[in-house]
Amino acid sequence: MGDVNLDVLVRPRRPIEHGTDVPAEIRQRPGGAGANVAVGLARLGMSTTLVGCVGASDASAVIEALHAAGVQLSLRSVGQARTGAIVAIVGADGERSMASDRGANCALRESDIGEELIAGHRHLHVSGYSFFDRGTGSAARTAIGRARALGRTVSVDPASVAPMRAYGVAKFRAEITPVDLLLPNSDEAMLLSGSTEIEAAVSDLVRTFPVVVVTRGASGALWADRGGVHQRPAPVLAGPVVDTTGAGDAFTAGLLAAWLAGRAPTDCLDAGQRRAAEVVTRWGAQ
Repeated sequence: MGDVNLDVLVRPRRPIEHGTDVPAEIRQRPGGAGANVAVGLARLGMSTTLVGCVGASDASAVIEALHAAGVQLSLRSVGQARTGAIVAIVGADGERSMASDRGANCALRESDIGEELIAGHRHLHVSGYSFFDRGTGSAARTAIGRARALGRTVSVDPASVAPMRAYGVAKFRAEITPVDLLLPNSDEAMLLSGSTEIEAAVSDLVRTFPVVVVTRGASGALWADRGGVHQRPAPVLAGPVVDTTGAGDAFTAGLLAAWLAGRAPTDCLDAGQRRAAEVVTRWGAQ
């Protein structure tokens, strides 16, 4: 459950100058946190349904990409709304800064993810972006409640520091407390815990969440549960970093597929990092 977007990726060839233009490489790619995870899972052979909303007239490219990846779709077309879009300014190191227009994603409602849909699946993954709008937040909370009542497992990716801070960190943490698997990056983990050290942040979060998996970029990733902490280094990349857009979503897909298959924590971390390592050497999240 999460956003479906068109990503516009911009890599300036020199620093952007105010009031004028600079040469750049620009690519358009399908994206969105929900769609990226769904594509990653489907490509790993997992039967996956994506729940979300798109514009009625401008979603053909992103829908075609989802179909091609083998994702089953439960997408509602919203008249007079634009499909969500993000502009990402990609630096020389592949890191990006983003400006987002969630568009039709904000139309998601409780009725879009009914009990019969959840009952037909064994796991629910929710992108944190779904919590940060009043209407979609109600849908996210309801979906999690329905999944828990049906005995399904649930995971949440907190999504991004800035919107989480604007929404209210304590409020967000309280709303996601029922989940089985929390998937923050290091900045999100520290914000959620109020700690300035990742070790203290993980120690705090694992008191509330059964499993906490933290991505740490070049420092690798760690898994924490009540039994202890497992860490794995970042893998060696097959080429230079081109674009980190969607790396976290790719990690989530790889890790979830391994976790749902009953793999060991270190195997799950490695599976997630392999997927992320593939994504960062190419343009686009999918």
